[in-house]
Amino acid sequence: MRQRLTFVAIVVLLTVVSGFSRIDVIDAQTRTAPRTPARRAAPKPPPPPPPLQTEPAMMMCPNPLGEGIRTKLMFCDVLTGRDPMDGILVDIPPHVGTATIMFDLHNRHMYSEELIKSNRAYRRYTATIGVLTMDNTLLSRAIIQNEFRTAADLIDRIGGGAGPGGVKAVAPTGTEAIAIEIPETENRVSILGEKLLIERLDGADNFQLPGQPVAIISNVMLEYRPAPPPKRTPAPAPKRR
Repeated sequence: MRQRLTFVAIVVLLTVVSGFSRIDVIDAQTRTAPRTPARRAAPKPPPPPPPLQTEPAMMMCPNPLGEGIRTKLMFCDVLTGRDPMDGILVDIPPHVGTATIMFDLHNRHMYSEELIKSNRAYRRYTATIGVLTMDNTLLSRAIIQNEFRTAADLIDRIGGGAGPGGVKAVAPTGTEAIAIEIPETENRVSILGEKLLIERLDGADNFQLPGQPVAIISNVMLEYRPAPPPKRTPAPAPKRR
C-alpha cells in the first residue's frame, strides 16, 4: 500500500514539474524579443575648404614707373593721399575667409653719378604707407627703411628714361617683403603713402603733402581661397495660356 502511494506521489510530482516546464517554454516563446534601437547615421563631415590660390594681383597703378631692366618686374609709385580712390587699387576676387596681399616695398631714390663721385650721395630713407579698405578703414601700415651709398644699393634700374642706357633717374632701393590680411567682406583695397623722411649728410627732408611719391612697390601677389560659384536659380516654367 505504501509503495503504491509513493508511486502515485512521484507521478503527480513529475506531472507538476512537467507542467511548469511547459509553461516556461510557452512563456519564453510568447515573449517579444527587445528591439535593438536604430542606429543614427553619422553626420556628414563638412566639405574641405577650397585650396589656397596664389596669383599676381589685378591692380590699377595711378603712377607707373615702368619695367626693371634686370628683374623685369613692374614698379609702381606709392603716392601720398587721404582718399582711397587716389591710391594703388588692388581687386580681390571672391574668396572664402581672409585673403592676403603680398608685395615688395622699396624706397625711392633719385640716382646721380655726380653725387656719388663727390661723396655726397648718402641718403637714409624711411617711408610709411598704409593699406586701406575703400571706406577709408586702415587695415595695416608698412615701413621701409634703408641707406643708399652707391649704385650697388639699387634693386634695379627702370627702362624708358633719358639717362645713359635709356634708364630713368628714379630707381628702387631697399626691399621689405609685406604681407597683409584682407577681410572676407572686402573685394578691393587701396595702397596709399603716408610720409617720407630723407636724411642727408647736410640735413633732412619730410614729405607728406597729398600727391607726392614716397615709395615704390613691385611683385604684388594675392593669396586666397576662391569662393564657390553662386548657385543658379532655375528659371520659372512658362505659364500655360
